[in-house]
Amino acid sequence: MRILVIGSGGREHAIGWRLAQSGHEVHTSPGNPGSAQIGMNHSAPDALELARHLQPAFTVVGPEAPLAAGIVDRFRAAGLLIVGPTQANAQLEASKVYAKRFFREQSIPTAAAVETTSEAEALAALAQFRLPVVIKADGLLAGKGVVISTTLEEAHDAIRSLGPNLVLEEFLEGEEISFIALCDGESALALEPTQDHKRIFDNDQGPNTGGMGAYCDSRLLDGAQRDYIMNAVILPTVKATGFSGFLYAGLMMTPTGPKVLEFNARLGDPETQVLMHRYVGDFADPLFASAKGELRGMTADWSVNPSVCVVMASEGYPGSAKTGDLIHGIEAAEATGAVVFHAGTRSTSAGLETSGGRVLAVTASGSTLDAARVAAYRGVGKISWRGAQFRRDISQKGLGRWV
Repeated sequence: MRILVIGSGGREHAIGWRLAQSGHEVHTSPGNPGSAQIGMNHSAPDALELARHLQPAFTVVGPEAPLAAGIVDRFRAAGLLIVGPTQANAQLEASKVYAKRFFREQSIPTAAAVETTSEAEALAALAQFRLPVVIKADGLLAGKGVVISTTLEEAHDAIRSLGPNLVLEEFLEGEEISFIALCDGESALALEPTQDHKRIFDNDQGPNTGGMGAYCDSRLLDGAQRDYIMNAVILPTVKATGFSGFLYAGLMMTPTGPKVLEFNARLGDPETQVLMHRYVGDFADPLFASAKGELRGMTADWSVNPSVCVVMASEGYPGSAKTGDLIHGIEAAEATGAVVFHAGTRSTSAGLETSGGRVLAVTASGSTLDAARVAAYRGVGKISWRGAQFRRDISQKGLGRWV
């Protein structure tokens, strides 16, 4: 089957890698040096024209920006199958204000919040919240538009830097879990739960990033918790909106049950890397079913082995990331058994160089979570470039919970 993947990051490389494992012909636009190794990259400026030329069985969209811009609407109007939400439904991710109002309207469990449209309004609304308070910018900011303020001074600074359109939200105690379901407008297929590590430094210190690593382990949620999330969060959203594609619920597991922190309208990154490493079978089957609206009754099979992904980032990330450094050791890392997914890389006459903030996602599985962690870090240890940084505690929370 010929399949087109839209995007250029580690998520898209991981999707293509899994599809290529089943023998599919994978095309990626624009792709990266990693996706070029498992298929063909294209630099076409217009994805719809490229799809008309390639005539894939279906297209799957990785990043949020083209979804928010209406790529799914354009493909469907042209009679082409595509996995993803409409532009209207992509607003569940593209607008924090829209999402919070939707949660209230649909009685989806979430944190108490106030939406504001000016600095003065936001400063006045602070009086309604205890510290710490969560301040979110309205719009797509690659996971970096959220600030948890522990003092009034920090809150004032966040309001000034993120405004004017904001969501002020109560801080929830608990542990974050990523729950992603593939939808077709009427039904949904749950993927395995994952846990992302958003902060740049160990022990969840420093500013938020797009994600510094993740792990996938079935023990993150029990059967009752999964059923509750599907029935209280995912399926009501699908019913209310006709949502298709990947619906990602970022959850806080509070003492009173799961509450939604945010929705994303696509697969997460680096959650995709660990999900694709654990997926068993042909991932094209549920994707094709989603695109055709025929997902009902479909199941997914997963390896019993947990998986761990460690993101290696450039110096300066998540601020101004340094680029142009030569990368060494990818082949040695893969010789250990890890899979190295590319994100911020580029091929040059001198060799493979860094070209973004998050550069590589080193992913491995193991018979236990600790074995998966050891395998992933063994791969990381083989890779180097000037100023490379990575967290050393990915999956540590899980190890602490289950040991």
